[in-house]
Amino acid sequence: MSGAATKLGVGTHFRLDGETVEVVEFASLATGMEVVLKDGRNRLARMSLRELLTSDRVELIHDRSGPSAADDEDVAAVVLSRLTKDEQKDVLKRTAHVREMLTGYRSGSEHLPQPNEPRPQYAAGLPLKARYEAKAVEMGVTERTVRRWARAFREFGEAGLVPKTAQSDGGLGNADPRWVEAAVEVLKEYERESRPSVKVVLEEVEARVKSTFKLVKVPVPPRTTAYRWMQELERRHPTFRLSTQRNRDIADRPRKVYGKLRPTRPGEYVLMDTTRLDVFALDPVTLRWMQAELTVAMDWYTRCIIGLRVTPVSTKAIDAAAVLYQAYRPQLVPESWPREAAWPEHGIPRGVLVEAEAVHGPVTGVWGPKVAPETLIVDHGKIYVSAHLTSVCRRMGISVQPARLRTGRDKGPVERFFRTLREDLLQRLPGYKGPDIHSRGLNPEKDAFFFHHELEAIIREWTAVTYHRRHAPSLNMPLSEEALQFARRLAAKEHTYPDDRLAIALLLKRWNLGLGTSLVERRMALRLSREQTALDLPGTPADDVRSLPSVARVLSLPEQLAPPPIETVQDREPEAGDDDADGLEELEEELDFYATALKDIDDDE
Repeated sequence: MSGAATKLGVGTHFRLDGETVEVVEFASLATGMEVVLKDGRNRLARMSLRELLTSDRVELIHDRSGPSAADDEDVAAVVLSRLTKDEQKDVLKRTAHVREMLTGYRSGSEHLPQPNEPRPQYAAGLPLKARYEAKAVEMGVTERTVRRWARAFREFGEAGLVPKTAQSDGGLGNADPRWVEAAVEVLKEYERESRPSVKVVLEEVEARVKSTFKLVKVPVPPRTTAYRWMQELERRHPTFRLSTQRNRDIADRPRKVYGKLRPTRPGEYVLMDTTRLDVFALDPVTLRWMQAELTVAMDWYTRCIIGLRVTPVSTKAIDAAAVLYQAYRPQLVPESWPREAAWPEHGIPRGVLVEAEAVHGPVTGVWGPKVAPETLIVDHGKIYVSAHLTSVCRRMGISVQPARLRTGRDKGPVERFFRTLREDLLQRLPGYKGPDIHSRGLNPEKDAFFFHHELEAIIREWTAVTYHRRHAPSLNMPLSEEALQFARRLAAKEHTYPDDRLAIALLLKRWNLGLGTSLVERRMALRLSREQTALDLPGTPADDVRSLPSVARVLSLPEQLAPPPIETVQDREPEAGDDDADGLEELEEELDFYATALKDIDDDE
C-alpha cells in the first residue's frame, strides 16, 4: 500500500485488486488484528491488518482524513462498541444520510454507488446550502441540526454523530467526573461486603462528595439521573445485580490478559484436584456411613487419568503424593477385569514371542499410562502447598504451578471429569446423595453400602473400561474398513446396538447392580454378594481390621476361652438318678418365680 503515516479507521476507503472497499469493522483474533471490508455490492470480507498495510494489492483512497491517535475524541470503533445494537443502527443510518448530503453517495465514495445514486437533490453541482435544506426536509429536523451533524462528521467521523449521552464514558458523558470518582470509590468498598441497595449507595456517594470536595460545590444529579448513572457504573463494577460471590470473582480479575497453557506432549502439564464424592461410603470398623473424597491426577495432553485415590472423610498430603506416585507406577489390572481395561504397552519391540498364556491366560498389564510429569497444576489447598508434596515434586524434578484463586476454569478438564464421573457412574450406585443439598433424597445415608476402598476399585475400573475408551473411535488407528465391519458384526451377535451405555450396564451387572431390577432387588443382591465374597477377599477391610492390635489380641485368645461346641441329642449320654428329679424341681421353682413377678407387675399396672 502506498502512502506513509496513513490514518486507518472505520470508513477508510481502499482499492483492493482494482475494486473499491471500505473498512467497516476491526476484529481482534488469536492470530492477530483483522479488518472487515465491504465492497460496492455489500459483500463482506476479512483481511489481516498487516497484509492491508503492506500488500501491493491494496491502495489507499485519500478521500477523507480518517481517525488519528492524536484526535481529541475516541475513534468510531471504540465509541460504537459502547452502544447497543439499536443505537449503533441509528448512528450508522445517520452517517449514511450525512455522507449523501456531503458527497451525493451514502457510502461517501463515488466508487461505491448504490442504485439511483446520486439523487438529484444531492448532486455534486448543487450548492451545499441547498443540500442541507433538502436533507432537513427529508429527515424532519431543522437546518441547524443538519449543519451540526455535518460539522461533527467532518471533525470526528462517525464518532461525532453519536449522541452526547452515550458518546463519552458509555452513558456518563454528562456526569461530573468528581461524582463519578466518588461513586466508584463507594462501589469498590462493597466488593467484599453484603449487597446494598442503590438508594443507600447514592446517599453515601452524596456524603462522600460533600466531605471530599469542601471548597467547591459539586452539583448533585437528580434522582432519576443518578439511578441511570449508577446503572451504567453497575456494568463496570457489578454490585446490585449478580450474586456477591460472582461480584467478588469479577473484582479479582487480573488487570492484564492471561495467556493460555497449551500442552504439546504427554506429561507436560498434569492437573491434580480433590473433590468430595456424591456417594456415601461405609466405615469398615463401625459400619456407619461416612463422607469420602476423590483425588485424581490427569494428563492434560491425553486427558487420561494417571492416578486416583479415594480417602475417608478428608485427604492428606501423603494421599496426594500417593496419587502422584501412580503416574510413575500404575497399579496392575485385576484378573476379573476385561481385557480391554489393560493399557497397551508403548513402543515397538525388536522381536515378538507370543506365548499361549499371553493369549488365553489371565489379564496382565496396568490400568493406565505411565507418565513422567513435568509441571503440576494444583489449586491453593493445604495438601497441595504443603511441605510434603512440594518436597516430593522437588525431588522428582516437577515444577508446581498454582492456579488462580477461585478460578475453576484453570483446571477445566479435571472439573469436567468429576462431572462425567457423577453423571455416568456415581448416580447409579447405592448411597448417591446428589450434587447439592437441593438434589438430595430423604435419607440416602441408609443406602450406603461400599467401603471407600471398594469405591476406589469401582471408579478405577470404570475409568479404565469406559472413560479411557471414549476418544478411541476417533483415533487414527491402523484399522481397515473391513476389520471395522468384522468387529461390528462380532459385537452385534450378542447385542443389537453396542455403545458406551451398554458397556456401563455390563459393568453394573458384574457388580450385581443391574439396572433392570428394582431398588429392593438391588439391595438384596448387594447383601448376598457381600455375604459370599466380601469376607474372604484378600485386601478387604477384614484383613485391615485383623491387623489392628486390639483385634489381634481378641483373635489370639486361648481356645479354652471359646464357647464349647453345641452337642446334638445323639451325642449325649443317658442320665439317670436323683439328679433328674432335682433338676426338675429347680426348674419348677424358677417358673413359679417368674410367674409371681409377672403377676406383681400386672397388679401394679
